[in-house]
Amino acid sequence: MATERRLGADVPGGIMKFGLRYCNTDKYAVDTALGVELVQAGEEAGFESAWTVEHTVIPSGYESVYPYSESGKIAGGAEDLILPDPLIWMAHMAGVTNKIKLGTAILILPQHSPVVCAAQVATLDYMSGGRILLGIGVGWLKEEFEAIGAPFERRGPRTDEYVAAMRELWANDCATFHGEFVHFTDTYCLPRPVSGAVPIIVGGDTDYAARRAGRLGDGYFPARDTPQERIDLARRTAEECGRDPAVLEITMPMPEDPDDVPKMKARGVDRLVVPVTAMAGMPTLIDSPETALRFGDIIAKYADL
Repeated sequence: MATERRLGADVPGGIMKFGLRYCNTDKYAVDTALGVELVQAGEEAGFESAWTVEHTVIPSGYESVYPYSESGKIAGGAEDLILPDPLIWMAHMAGVTNKIKLGTAILILPQHSPVVCAAQVATLDYMSGGRILLGIGVGWLKEEFEAIGAPFERRGPRTDEYVAAMRELWANDCATFHGEFVHFTDTYCLPRPVSGAVPIIVGGDTDYAARRAGRLGDGYFPARDTPQERIDLARRTAEECGRDPAVLEITMPMPEDPDDVPKMKARGVDRLVVPVTAMAGMPTLIDSPETALRFGDIIAKYADL
């Protein structure tokens, strides 16, 4: 069962949170020290979170269609991307920061063992003092699934069950779960997350993703500036599932014009994420640790809406 609370409940209501997007890509992937400078500058500027992306491998010549570009290819068609594992990258950054939250946007959950993933994420949350946000998606790159040895078919239902199994391990000292894909009985998975759960934020710019977010997510993170109807769909689905739609935290891309931030808040957006590289296929609004630090003026201006 999803944790029925608004993410970041320790922060007063009515604020807009800001995150750094895709921090483990491009020059920050090549130069780990520069990545540290970026995240530390973001923390000093008042960014609430720093986000990563995952592709374990990118098979050359893949034919699967990337859904977020006209070319159907990721990163302008580049295949030899240096892309550090998000959880390991987050562990490193947790050790050099104090309060900024660290998130995946997204971790391709059906490529992972849910039991191993639950243990890794819980350990990371425990060791970072409760600073982990787990963004998940079902994936699109069939060739990557094949290389990993994970089934591509029925990855949606598999993802739903993996979430349920992971939450069972996090919520109980000794957990039992029996589903279609996952089975364990009287199983310890320690340490548990600091709050007994890690927020699960569903990513994806489709109606399927919006419904999944409403059905089981603590938040919804479309990849792009999704139509308002899709946000409404996520909240409506939450209500239809007997959940409070107000607890579903919405994360969206930062608009190019900061004066549009109040409009995003009026749409029910809780967090805006700012691209730090071109990996997101959007304008790079922050291109260095120095510009991340200067962004603090915008955060201060628009944080309390």
